Amino acid sequence: MGLSRREFGRLGAMGLAAQVLPSVGAAQSGERKVGYCVIGLGTIADHFMRGVQGSSNSKITGLVSGHRDKAERIAAQYGVPKSSIYSYEDMDKFRDNKTIDAVYVALPNSMHAEYTIRSAKAGKHVLCEKPMSTTVSEAEAMIAACKAAQVQLMIAYRLHYEPLNLKAVKLIRDGALGKVQTINGAFGFNANPTAWRLNKALAGGGSLFDVGIYVLNASRYLTGEEPVKFTAVTSTIDQDGRFGTMEENISWTTKFPSGIVATGSSTYGAQMPGYFKVFASKGWLEMGPAYSYDGLKLRASFSSGEKGSPNIEIDDASSESDPVQFTREADHFSECVLRNRTPRSPGEEGLRDMKYMEQIYASA
Repeated sequence: MGLSRREFGRLGAMGLAAQVLPSVGAAQSGERKVGYCVIGLGTIADHFMRGVQGSSNSKITGLVSGHRDKAERIAAQYGVPKSSIYSYEDMDKFRDNKTIDAVYVALPNSMHAEYTIRSAKAGKHVLCEKPMSTTVSEAEAMIAACKAAQVQLMIAYRLHYEPLNLKAVKLIRDGALGKVQTINGAFGFNANPTAWRLNKALAGGGSLFDVGIYVLNASRYLTGEEPVKFTAVTSTIDQDGRFGTMEENISWTTKFPSGIVATGSSTYGAQMPGYFKVFASKGWLEMGPAYSYDGLKLRASFSSGEKGSPNIEIDDASSESDPVQFTREADHFSECVLRNRTPRSPGEEGLRDMKYMEQIYASA
């Protein structure tokens, strides 16, 4: 990122410096790598496994799948022995597999709780995709199971470790923009009618659970506050059979303790590149794309505070490409496993979003 020593020092004071480094959890020379068993071999798992290939302290050592032939092809690609391939039924046998330290849960949302809890009982640390679960009670049970088993639980909020999002947070925390007044954000796409995410029993909710959670979570890490009030509305415009169990569109307004108001929207009915915009007393900041795997862009304009001086302008684009965000994520969790440290996006972070999404739906 081209940080000066002074800028790096300020990041260190905020606890963000390690997140901005090219490799978040670089392993020390000779240190062993954390072995991951990937549960579910869909699209998101592919991003993660490719990310692990670039990690300094992580490796793929096991797979869980309902399709043995597919698992064997992937196992050959990542050097996983056939003896470390499991079905969903016999997955618990990996308790005795010493090459597996942790799991990556990449299943549909409704399965997160079951496979997190089973993994914890088998003594494995858990990195679980977001949303954490489909209900608040499931999220609480996941946290309890991991604590009881004394294993780490991290929710895969990869943007908590992404440099441009962190830079946006830093500008706000440093007061460069002055007092934040409002935040606007949105994310969405035109959903495939055959996708599992359109089945509420599997997804738990509509676009809010899938892409709206990025907008909700961003409003929290940008403000550094927790919401105190929600209002929301839903709508379904396309009567094409896709939305029999869930809404097509949802928009919400959030009030934070400081008085900051944030609005968010998500949809399964239109291409809506993810973005957020922050408006403050000294200027503004925006990211768009803000939540994608690559191609992120940050722009800002704000007053320096000196009379007669021109505004400070920032126009920054990420040079990182997919799957580097997943590499950072794996680096961080592996570091937590190796050092017995609590992740920066633990189960409690996922639980908070579950509670807020429940409130949004209740309001709508």
